[in-house]
Amino acid sequence: MKSIINYSAALLLSIILMGCCEQKETEEISQEMAKTVIDLRKVESIYEDIKVEYAKLRPKVIMPAEGYLKYPYLIPAGFYKQMWDWDGFFMGNHFISQNQPEYMKYWALNLIEGVDEEGYVSGCATTKGPRPIFGKFSMKPFLSQGVFLASQKMDDFKWVEEHYEALMKVLEYRDQTQFDTVYGLYYWDNAMQSGADNNPAMNYFWKEDHRSFLSCDASTFSLREIEAQALIAKKLGHDEDAEMLKAKAQKLKKAINEQLWCDEDKMFYNIDRETGDFYKRVSYSCFVPLLHKIPSKENGRAMIEKYLISEDHMKAAYGFRTLSKQDPDYNNKNIIVPFSNWQGPVWPIANYIYSVGLKHYGFENELVWQAQTLGQLMLTDLKEWGSLHENYHADTGAPLAPSSDHVDKDGKFVGFISWNLCVENMLAGVVDAQWMLLEIDK
Repeated sequence: MKSIINYSAALLLSIILMGCCEQKETEEISQEMAKTVIDLRKVESIYEDIKVEYAKLRPKVIMPAEGYLKYPYLIPAGFYKQMWDWDGFFMGNHFISQNQPEYMKYWALNLIEGVDEEGYVSGCATTKGPRPIFGKFSMKPFLSQGVFLASQKMDDFKWVEEHYEALMKVLEYRDQTQFDTVYGLYYWDNAMQSGADNNPAMNYFWKEDHRSFLSCDASTFSLREIEAQALIAKKLGHDEDAEMLKAKAQKLKKAINEQLWCDEDKMFYNIDRETGDFYKRVSYSCFVPLLHKIPSKENGRAMIEKYLISEDHMKAAYGFRTLSKQDPDYNNKNIIVPFSNWQGPVWPIANYIYSVGLKHYGFENELVWQAQTLGQLMLTDLKEWGSLHENYHADTGAPLAPSSDHVDKDGKFVGFISWNLCVENMLAGVVDAQWMLLEIDK
């Protein structure tokens, strides 16, 4: 309740300070305060219900050690049975928030097992071994972050020492395969590699379109990875590596702000590596730099106000979209094969990432609205289907993928339970000031 009490008190104080204002203005502020308090009470009720329901869902994503996977592992329960890179990272952080950091540690150890001599590690693993996808498809830059966040919560970095060289090798491999030395930024070969499968802000029909893009999300996640590894190095006494990585991170952050930021539009855009031009598509990936407080306070607030909380772009009735409503490719189609739809639908994981940015840049009212909206969306879905979905129609709230014909042997809808667990963390932040901000700074 700490967050609610502080927020209501701040509103009340603002009314007192408005004593010199006209009576009409004061009445309007009083009405706004009453409306906010009612909303906050509703958020608290939703949070209590979510805690009960999510306690039932969490065990469904945990699988016991089996075969190649030597440690208990996290799966997106229902539609998928594999262990994935960023699904596991965000689920692992949710478990950290539940005082169970061992699951993030297990996730990391299972992935480290697959690091080869070059530093390649697959973004997916099964009980039979690493699963290369679309060729040599390396995992997204989350491994060092996961190791750092788990170790920080456990207050134990000793276990990392024997894996330190493997972690460094993974960073080196990424530099060799996804770092553009001309721009000093990172890129995905295609949208599928990013996880935002058909993101129009980069190519996704890789067989017909061979462009690659210097990417807001690839560069931000890589920055976080480098900073996490620098802190791991410092904790383990590898001081030279720590200083080298720290300097590298500073250069990367500078490059993101100087090259991916379009001051005219007040927006981060991806860049076509061949032409050097901004690829001006307002999508989920444009907002990822907010997760790590990369833009200045002024620029961060400007892009949020102009795009994220604008109903003309990202804000919809049921959450924040993954693609601007103004984009010609905007849609809410129910697709999951050949790839899931990031061209408009509300994704709980995208909304969680947005929420961290909203918190960093001081958008408290929008956080209350978002927590209430997403929380209610999850409860409605659970009531109707007994499970959750990957994404939802932004304008109607209708659950999309996986579709209703994805059932188990008993004919029961299998659903999707994964990073949508992070909706509980959004509510915990608003109601109890227990934010999960994924900060890499200690």
